[in-house]
Amino acid sequence: MFLLTKSELEVMNVIWKAGKPVSRNDIISLSENKTWKDSSIHILLNGLLKKEAIREDGFVRCGKVFGRLFSPNISCEEYYAEEVFSAGGKESIPALLSALLRRDDLDDALFDEMEEILKEKRKERNKTK
Repeated sequence: MFLLTKSELEVMNVIWKAGKPVSRNDIISLSENKTWKDSSIHILLNGLLKKEAIREDGFVRCGKVFGRLFSPNISCEEYYAEEVFSAGGKESIPALLSALLRRDDLDDALFDEMEEILKEKRKERNKTK
């Protein structure tokens, strides 16, 4: 697993939200309240490529030249799950789940969906035993 800097995380959030391969120019234009300069995008993207957080996913014509497209190698949810697990280990999962469930904006449909996920995961685990 890799750790992302604040600026890298800002770039990843743009890539995750886009839901499709994005170019350097797309990332710059879609970034709101960014803490990095436009001229830093090349360094940030190369760092993310080196960490294997993103991959090249084709090319797009940008004016007279072609630019690379980038896609994530890990979902937002997977990244944050790894962050939580690496920070607190499996012992922290019940406390995290409890904290999430205390939110007032959760509805019964979400609880039903989470119950179904747990049931399916338990079935998968029981099949492998």
